[in-house]
Amino acid sequence: MKLRFSKMHGLGNDFVVIDGVRQTIALTPAQIRFLADRHFGVGCDQLLLVERARHPDVDFRYRIFNADGGEVEQCGNGARCFVRFVHEQGLTEKREIRVETLGGVISPRLEADGQVTVDMGVPVLEPARIPFVSTSAEVVQPLDVDGRRVDITAVSMGNPHAVQVVADVDAAPVAAQGALIEAHPRFPQRVNAGFMQVAGRRQIRLRVFERGVGETLACGTGACAAVVAGILRGLLDSPVRVETRGGELSIAWQGIGAPVSMTGPAVTVFTGEIEL
Repeated sequence: MKLRFSKMHGLGNDFVVIDGVRQTIALTPAQIRFLADRHFGVGCDQLLLVERARHPDVDFRYRIFNADGGEVEQCGNGARCFVRFVHEQGLTEKREIRVETLGGVISPRLEADGQVTVDMGVPVLEPARIPFVSTSAEVVQPLDVDGRRVDITAVSMGNPHAVQVVADVDAAPVAAQGALIEAHPRFPQRVNAGFMQVAGRRQIRLRVFERGVGETLACGTGACAAVVAGILRGLLDSPVRVETRGGELSIAWQGIGAPVSMTGPAVTVFTGEIEL
């Protein structure tokens, strides 16, 4: 089977994006792992599949598969690439679309300057809905990580995040500790581990260890979750500039009950065809 795709990225968080509207796509986890492999396949953090909407009030269905072949609920950097892809492929002329994901409906908008703004929805803070095993509703909660206490804030942006504040993000144990947090038993669906350094009331530096992927150059939902956590902890004021290893995002949140808005770039690297 020959498969056409676009290779895209949002701040270095890279994707293989496939049109499932004009062709029927049914990939196995093994095929997804092959496509994501940086030596034998195309190489990506996630594979994004564009499908026809299943409901009349949305424009498309958006499915996200991690490099390990598992399907996940949400991807913010991917959402920005999604709206650029459907424009470039002639699937829509709308500058703002409504997209169905496993984590809920999002609304990405292509701006006149080429940036993309995404309404990421209202963050979920209730432990049971994240899901996070806890009897407390406190913003900051202790997590035992290999015998060491780590203070985290648990937030879902359609996918679960555990955000901690660190003094120096460059020195943070992202690889070692991130893997332990990802698989922590108090997160029954695993979790993305965020390491946030507060550089000012409106600026943070961020690294994220993503479940099923490892550390990526940027994480859109991770940036949203970090800003929500920082505002809840009284450390930040909206809007916040989020510096990742791949570049910058702007995140705005007005508080409990309000949606999170994310603005950043989306880039097409190349299009191609591969034999599966």
